[in-house]
Amino acid sequence: MGKRITRAMGFVNKPGGANVGVSNVPLPGTVAVYFGDGADKIYQINQWLPVLEELHQKEEVLLVFRTISAFNAAGKVTDLPKVFVRRFSDLMDTYDDNDLKLVIYVNNSRSNFQSLDHPRLVHVHVNHGESDKLSMVSNKAKAYDKVFVAGPAAIKRHEAMLIGFDFSKLMVTGRPQLDIDFELELEASQKFDVMYAPTWEGENEDNNYTSLDHYGVAIVESLLENPELRVIYKPHPRVQSSKTPGVAQAHQQIMEMLQASIDEGNNHVISEQGNILAMFESTDALITDVSSVGLDYLYLHPEKPLVISDRRNNRENLHRDAPITKACHVIDQEALPELPALLNDAWSIDGHREQRLEMRKFYFGDLSRGESTKKFQEFVQELIVEREANLVNFRGWHS
Repeated sequence: MGKRITRAMGFVNKPGGANVGVSNVPLPGTVAVYFGDGADKIYQINQWLPVLEELHQKEEVLLVFRTISAFNAAGKVTDLPKVFVRRFSDLMDTYDDNDLKLVIYVNNSRSNFQSLDHPRLVHVHVNHGESDKLSMVSNKAKAYDKVFVAGPAAIKRHEAMLIGFDFSKLMVTGRPQLDIDFELELEASQKFDVMYAPTWEGENEDNNYTSLDHYGVAIVESLLENPELRVIYKPHPRVQSSKTPGVAQAHQQIMEMLQASIDEGNNHVISEQGNILAMFESTDALITDVSSVGLDYLYLHPEKPLVISDRRNNRENLHRDAPITKACHVIDQEALPELPALLNDAWSIDGHREQRLEMRKFYFGDLSRGESTKKFQEFVQELIVEREANLVNFRGWHS
């Protein structure tokens, strides 16, 4: 049981209980999961929740939030213990006065550096997906004690991007989020089910990989023209609130097109906020952008056709920066006039199937489903044991 906090300002929620001030209760947990952003980015931690709930059976997990909106949003989807702590000094008190040993970070939020200020915890970055986006590798990785990555491709990505980085920090854990057996959110149809899952426009142009404003309407129009297809539109959660004109307009137009077809009796699907991983099983093919979605699909269903967009129309750079695109059909400006034929070829002939099977090894190694979770849990526990040994040596040196 943790020690009693006397100074932290905020409140904690325990399963089955109301919110109470953290000054009134000891906080549970050996593993903290830190989240400094608001509810608009809560999807970044949501995909980890099933993995964290499993870890909780071995090492108590405490979710630490710095915004009340994220705290409240998480309370709707998990019973894991959680705490809202507003001020930096109170965050340090939370870490000092309880039995927390390791902190997990699911993004590179600027506020992470306040949490990283604590010297006696193990700080582990896990990110919230595996993709070839530029944002997947950050110089901020140097600040963490360890960085959990999916496989060989992630290691090569860090080697290509970072100078002076200690590569021994990288620990290959695969994708434990993909080990979960999700309850189906979508029933398969009698037609050929094609999902279009575009990403959002990112924080800046360098991290903008969305196909929506360039090809989105054309993609959906082409799909709707084929009566043998059921179209499943599953955009990134942040597309719905996008204020980028081209993205917002394309999204709205696609929604209207699909709804009109649904009103005519077709069974197409619009899912703005559903769990995409729980929908993959019911699809026959995926069209997406450079993002974690395509790689998750590759991991779970390498036998199914995959199509990826390139908004920059530079095939050489695309293949260099996103190797998965060498194993699938690509939609760019040049391919747009022949889009119906390209898509039909992707799932009727699927000449990239064997390449995808090899590419899965490049991104995820030889891990099979279920092994990632085991590795993740083992690494967390090993780091905690190592931390305890280091603390003993530290106290001995100062005695």
